[in-house]
Parts: sequence; structure tokens; C-alpha cells
Amino acid sequence: MEKQCVFAPNGPPAQGPYSHAVAAGNLLFVSGQGPVAPDGSGLQRGTFEDEARLTLSNLKAVVEDGGSGLAQVVKVNVYLADIEKFGDFNEIYKEFFPSDCPARTCIQAGRLPFDIQVEVEAIALLP
Repeated sequence: MEKQCVFAPNGPPAQGPYSHAVAAGNLLFVSGQGPVAPDGSGLQRGTFEDEARLTLSNLKAVVEDGGSGLAQVVKVNVYLADIEKFGDFNEIYKEFFPSDCPARTCIQAGRLPFDIQVEVEAIALLP
């Protein structure tokens, strides 16, 4: 099985030496996404809700540019700067995953890169 690095033109620019995603076999492994503007203007600070919604929008863009879709996501890992935002995150998450939700882990991280409030990574099936 070969791996193929995925560049997502509709996703935010990578904030380090990593691929937006890597396709291997019938799986797409999406790197952690945060509240970074897809136009390249950098981090978008705002309310937790703003950052969470942008983070999930970026995840969606990378998954779609990688040849899959949110309905094919099988696993999500969520990292929150403040676990007290768990309920708030769930409300926004349901906008992106309204039914047949993927398996998910959600933890409070000691500190996220650039002091963002949320980071999300995923694994999706490829057609």
C-alpha cells in the first residue's frame, strides 16, 4: 500500500511541516485543523464558537479536497483548551455531523499550538 500526501487548495495553509492529509489504501488521515483562515491570512481569533465553527469548516474542506466527505468520516479526535466548552462544541459539531456520527474522542489538551481553543483531526473512508 502506498501513501499519497494530499494538498487541500480549499483548506487553510499548513502551519508547519505536515500534509493536510495522507491517503493510504481506502483511508484518508486528516491532520489536526484549527481556526486558520483558508485565504492564508492566518489565525482567526474569536469566540470559542467562532473558532470551533471555522475549525470544523477547515476539516470539511480538507476531507472534501482529499476525495471524501463528512458522511464518510469514521473517527474524530477533538482537543479542547477548556473541557468546560464540551457542550458548546457538541452543539456546533451537530451542524457538521447531524446523524450517523463518527466515533469520537474529546479531551482537554494542556495547551494547543498558537493558544487556539480547539483542534480537530479525523479519519475518513475513500471511495
